[in-house]
Amino acid sequence: MIQIDLTPDLYRLLLFGGLVLHKLVWEVLKKTDTPSQSSTDQPVGKLKRAVKAGKSLFLVFLVIQTLFLEIFPISGTPQLLSLVGVIIYVAGLTIAITGRVKLGKNWANLEDYQVLSDQHLVQNGIYRYIRHPIYTGDVLLILGLELALNSWLVLLVIPLMLVVVRQTLEEEKVLQTSFPEYAEYRKNSKMFIPYII
Repeated sequence: MIQIDLTPDLYRLLLFGGLVLHKLVWEVLKKTDTPSQSSTDQPVGKLKRAVKAGKSLFLVFLVIQTLFLEIFPISGTPQLLSLVGVIIYVAGLTIAITGRVKLGKNWANLEDYQVLSDQHLVQNGIYRYIRHPIYTGDVLLILGLELALNSWLVLLVIPLMLVVVRQTLEEEKVLQTSFPEYAEYRKNSKMFIPYII
C-alpha cells in the first residue's frame, strides 16, 4: 500500500502554490485574452471598486491563513481531513482553471454583467457538462482549502455558495438575453455539477 506522508508545512506550500497558480492563470489570460471592448474603458463605479477590493482582500486573507494561521481547528488529529481537503482543493483548482482556459476571450469579470460583441457561447469541453465550472471550481477550492487547513472557516462556504448562486442567476439572465441558443444549452447541461444540478 502506498503511504502519503505530507507534513502540515508541505500541505501549506501545496495550497499556497495552487493559490498562486490560480491567480497567475487569471492574470496571464486577462492580458492575452483582452476583448476589443475592455471593461477598463468603462467608468469604474463604487460598487465595482468595492467588489474588486473585496476579492483582493479575500485572496490576501487566504494567502496569510494558508501560510501562517491555524484558525478554529476542527480536529486534534487532522491528517485524514487534511488529505481529503487537499484532494477537493486540487479538483476545484483543476476545474476552475480548465473552465477559465476554455472560456478564453469569452471571459469577463464577474462584476461586469456584460456580453461583448465579439463573444460567443462556449458549449464544449467542460462547458458541455456544466455552465459555470469556474464557480464550481472556486467553491470546491475554498472548501478543500479550509478542510486541508483543519479550520471551521469551512462553514463560510455556505454563504459563499449563496453569493455564487445569486451571481449565477444574474449571469444566466444576461446570457439568455444575449444568446438565443442559451435556452437549449441550459436543457443539455447542468449549472454546477454534471448530471445533477
